[in-house]
Parts: sequence; structure tokens; C-alpha cells
Amino acid sequence: MKKIIFIYFFIFSISFAQQKTIEQRVDSVLVLMTLDEKVGQLVQYSGGWDTGTKTSKPKAGHDQLAREGKIGSLLNIFGAEITKNIQKVAVEESRLKIPLIFGLDVIHGFRTTFPVPIAEASSWDPVAVELSARWQAIEATASGIHWTFNPMVDIARDPRWGRIVEGSGEDAYLGSKMAAARVKGYQGDDLSLSNTIVACAKHFAGYGAAEGGRDYNTADFSERTLREIYLPPFKAAVDAGVGTFMAAFNEIGGIPSSASVHLLTNILRDEWKFDGFVVSDWNSIGELIPHGVAKDLKHAGELGFKAGVDMDMEASAYFNHLSQLVTEKKISMQQLDESVRRILRIKFRLGLFDDPFKYCNAEIETQTLRSEKLFKASLDMARRSIVMLKNEKNILPLKKDLRQIAVIGPLAESKNDPLGPWNQQGNPDDVVTVLKGLQNKLGDKSNIVYSEGCSVDGDSKAGFEHALNVVKNSEIVILCLGESLNMSGEARSRATIDLPGVQEDLAREIVKSGKPVIVVLMNGRPLTINFLSENANAILEAWFLGVQSGNAIADVLFGDYNPSGKLPVTFPKHIGQIPMYYNFKNTGRPYNPNDFYTSYYLDYSNTPLYPFGFGLSYSSFEYSDPVLSKKEISKNESLRISVNVINTGQYDGEEIVQLYIRDLVGSATRPIKELKDFAKIFLKAGETKKVEFTVTPEKLKFYDINMNYVVEPGEFKIFVGTNSVDVKEALFSVVD
Repeated sequence: MKKIIFIYFFIFSISFAQQKTIEQRVDSVLVLMTLDEKVGQLVQYSGGWDTGTKTSKPKAGHDQLAREGKIGSLLNIFGAEITKNIQKVAVEESRLKIPLIFGLDVIHGFRTTFPVPIAEASSWDPVAVELSARWQAIEATASGIHWTFNPMVDIARDPRWGRIVEGSGEDAYLGSKMAAARVKGYQGDDLSLSNTIVACAKHFAGYGAAEGGRDYNTADFSERTLREIYLPPFKAAVDAGVGTFMAAFNEIGGIPSSASVHLLTNILRDEWKFDGFVVSDWNSIGELIPHGVAKDLKHAGELGFKAGVDMDMEASAYFNHLSQLVTEKKISMQQLDESVRRILRIKFRLGLFDDPFKYCNAEIETQTLRSEKLFKASLDMARRSIVMLKNEKNILPLKKDLRQIAVIGPLAESKNDPLGPWNQQGNPDDVVTVLKGLQNKLGDKSNIVYSEGCSVDGDSKAGFEHALNVVKNSEIVILCLGESLNMSGEARSRATIDLPGVQEDLAREIVKSGKPVIVVLMNGRPLTINFLSENANAILEAWFLGVQSGNAIADVLFGDYNPSGKLPVTFPKHIGQIPMYYNFKNTGRPYNPNDFYTSYYLDYSNTPLYPFGFGLSYSSFEYSDPVLSKKEISKNESLRISVNVINTGQYDGEEIVQLYIRDLVGSATRPIKELKDFAKIFLKAGETKKVEFTVTPEKLKFYDINMNYVVEPGEFKIFVGTNSVDVKEALFSVVD
């Protein structure tokens, strides 16, 4: 009885002694814990739908596990009342009253769906992306969620990989800016507030480099490539204060990420001083067995834990074997305590010990979900995410007095696909389709006629005749093509990236009509759209924009919003060009059309269909030559670069001014150019603005021949322009 009274008194002291530091409070809990209770904090199970391979779970339900202190976290459970009831078991019926942390894949919205991450990255607008994440956190926390398994910050250079849709594209610098923005948006300035959510940088690391673009596949690259391409967004997440990391499924150089001491301990903890906790991906510890580095689940648990995975999602390796590994002295109590400490630290930072029910207010949930403010925020982000790829003879924006408009294609009236993959609790009934968006825009001003034409991926052409009849009497065609939502995302890799099914055949028939054709693309990856690029009059890359898709697209089509998005990833002309990315290296024999023995294809060009950073506006922008503050600087000096940008068009608009740098001679080879800064500016028609960039020593550093991160003296070329190809150049030197 005395022991029980002591425990209650101690927990009361922990919860309300605000003068204590979080570390002191963590240690105060840790000292009371048994071995099994410590192991319990490292265990996570799904309480709802599955998102991965089936795993062997304990027979006891999550209520009983919480009651016994044998679980630290649940995922796929949400709802203010549901999470409150489970949390009550943990904090009222367990011995030590330690709260659970509830996690969920809030990737681009909870109930109100925002644009998919690759679309948001197309905005090149970290402020807007941070605000989007903030709104997503507000809605998710209202439904009892403490932790999102996002942002996904994997760099992806292969569009066949389905999960390219979840990230920010091919570039480490842009990806770093987006990673930091999302972390700040989810976590806010104070993680203990009731509408903030702890973020999780994933998948650590190199998952986007899966061979052949095939999900879960092996990745293999040098330490230099790891550090220069794949790690920077993760480091940016750490610098932004991210609370958790997720280990990846893939291996690098023979070592699966979930067993990599180099990644999870040497780099993440020792170099970067990350003090949050690492969770496995779904059963990624158990998958060390088929990887071939663990003989059984116990061995897998030992490898994963020693590498630095603190929480085991779904594998049951820690639940079944960690206590035994400690008693056998294969894992020390000190090592176990450190992992438990990391998890408790996050729970304290979230304020769950002070108020375990702070996220469990049903009234706030009702007021917040699907609120008008959320829908407005989703619309704003959707408009910013659209990239105009073509606008022949300025056919766009359209006039609002068109007599008849044909809206054709399998995605024109789809209410499901605009939600995109990982749409969480998004509801198709909330989606404004392209057809509905046009109707909202024009009302009775124009006759809008619709025909599906064909399905997304079927081979039937039975609907072509109806579609062509609709086109015959129309002044203009809006052709909505692309992928269905289930063609991208996890386990959704494609061997080809052409338009699925007979959609291109439909487009060819409609083009033959001679009517102006505006293509609206919905997709989760770059597509090879050579025919459309050559024959359509205009193309909008709309990705998957969420619940406000149709309204956002209509705003752009009719000029109520001037598109400003830029591609965060290169569009190839042909599948055989992949991997294709802007910051490639020259090789010893760079392509020369006058020399047969150089790097090129016999049957195809080396150039992309649309380069990284590309995107058009209804405005036109003219750049002056860049002006440098100096032609020569020391290794410790900064350089100022300025350029005048003139809006030479008839519309007010935004332009994304991009700065690239090339180190012309290095002790190790360097890319032909690397994005080092960008600025999004608004210019009224006819207005001129000076844009200034500061090139700090940090922006000139790279890993030299000895893998030291340094600035080397020599010549550098800077490029400033509207995309990675259309640039103005200047030279400067760095001296010792």
C-alpha cells in the first residue's frame, strides 16, 4: 500500500513540478520503471487498418497492453473520444500512468485533403508549405493525433518510384527548404500546445534511390552521394527541431537502414546531435530476416536496437525478445534506458504528462474538421501548386464568355482521384471536380458539356465517339488526363510512365478535330507526354490537388489566379533516359554533337521534355545580367549577387528567381550546376525589382577528395534565371 501511495505521489510531482527540467522529469519516471515497462515504451502496434505486411501481434488487445504498461504508442487510431478512452486506460489503470502517443500518416491532410507533397513543392514557397502543414496539424490534433509520420524528405531521381509523390522532388536544396517548412508547420513554436503535432523525418535514408524505381528495392551509392544528395533534407529537419525519425526499408551497400549503426548512431546522433527518437518503418526490423542479415526475429530485434531504432513498429521483435536480450546482457540496461529516455522526452515535450487528454476534446473536433478556414487554406495551396507547362500563343487565360466548352477525360469528373494517395480520412464527397469547378466559375455564362471518353487505365475506346461529338460543337476542349490516385504512392511503382490505358489515343483523336485543346494533368509523378507537349495548345500540371482541385484549376484557367509553380523534378522525354536530373556530372566525355565518342543515346536526345525549375506564367519576365559585389573572395567571405527582373507582360504575377552555382574545378568531380538559393517575388505588370542573393561560404562547400566538408579555392560560375536551363551567367574566384 505504501509503495502505491509513493508511486502516485511521484507521478503527481512529475506532472505539476514545472520548475523541473524535462530531463529531470524524464529521469524521475525512468527510475520507477521495471524492465518490462521500459520495453513497453519501445513497442508500437497498429490499432486500425494495416499499411504493410501482416505481422504477428500479441493476443491481448491494445487496451490490455496499455493497462499492463506493455505498449508506448499506437498508430491508425484517431477520434477525440476514441483516443481519450484508450488514453484513460493508460493513465488511470496502468501502474505508472505513462501516456500513450498516437501516430498517423498525415501526409497531406487529415480530413481536409491538401495537395500532395510533390505538388506543394511545386510552389517553391516554404512559407505557404509551412502554413499548409500548420493547418493539417490543427485538424489532426483535433481528432486525437499527437504524431505524424511526415515529412517524407527522400530525394527521388527516378519517376517510376511511386513514392516520389510524397516528397519534394530531385533536389537536395529545395528538398531541405520544404523539409524544414513542414517540420516547423507541424510542430509550431511550442510542441506542448494542443494543436501542434510532432513530426517524423522519413525514410532514413536513401529510400528514394531504389534500383529500377521499384519500391522497397536495394539502393546502392557512395558515401559522397549519400551526404551530398540524400542526407541534406534530413539534416535540415534536424536543424528545424524535428522530434522523430523513421528508419527506411532499403539497404545501402549491404546494410539495411534499420540495422545501420552508421546512419542511426554515427551520423544522426553523434554528428547531428539528434535527441529525439527513431521509429522503425512498418515491420522493417522484422524484414531484416528476408534481407538476410538476421537469422530470426530475436536476432533482428538485437540488430535494430543496437543500430539505434528506439521504437519497433509492428514487428513484435522488441515485445517478444528485448527483455530477454537485456537479461542475457546482449543489450545493456544503460542502452535500454537511453531509448526509453528519448521516447519519454518527446511525450513530455508534447505536454502529455501534464494533460494526457489535451488532444481529446470532441467539441473542438467537431468545430475544426472540414472547417471553412481549412477549405480556404487548401484552395490557396492548390492554386500555388499548379505548374503551367505550355501556353501556345497565350491561349490561356480563357475568356469567360465562351459559348460552349467541352470537358473531356476520365479525370474531369473524378471525385476520388484528386484526393491523391495517402489521403487519410479525405472524403470524395468533399472534392470539387474539374467539371464542378468550371461550373462554379462560369455559372450560366457558358454551356459546359462533358464526356468521360475512356477510363484511366482501361483499353476500351467505346466512349471516343461520344467525346468527339461533344467536341464537335464546342469552341474549346479541356482535356483531363493522367493517373488514378492508386497508381502512385507506396508499392505503386510503374515500369513505364506514359499516360495509362488509351488516354493518349483519345487525345490524338481530339487533336484531329482542330479545336483548341487545353490539357489538365493529374498525376503523382512526371509523365512522358511528348505528344501532348507537341500538339496541345496549353498544358497545366495539376498533380493531385485535394478537395479544392476543381476550383483551383478553374481559377488558373480563367485568369483569376496567375500560375507561378515550377517543377521540382525533371520531366523526361522517354523512359530510357531515366534517371534524369538537372544536377548531373559531365563525365570525361560530355555530350558533343560533333564527336561520336561522347555520352549520348543513338536513338534519343539527352535533353528533358521539361527541365527542373520550369514553369510558365501569364506574365513574362526579363532578367538582366547578374552583378557580383566582387570578382574575387576569400574562402571565409560572402558574395552578393543581384539581378533585375522586369515583368514585361500584361498581368501582375509571381516569379521564382533561381540561383545555381558550379565549382569549375574540384578535387572531386562536381555537378554542372547546383541550386543554392531562390526567391519568389511579386511584380506588377511593367514593374522592375532587384533581387539579391548572398553566397555564403556554406553554399560553396562540398566533400573534397578526403571527404572533408570545405570550400576549395578556384573558379566558380553562377547562373541566375527562371529555371535550371534558361539562365544568365557570371564568373568569380575563391582564393586562399
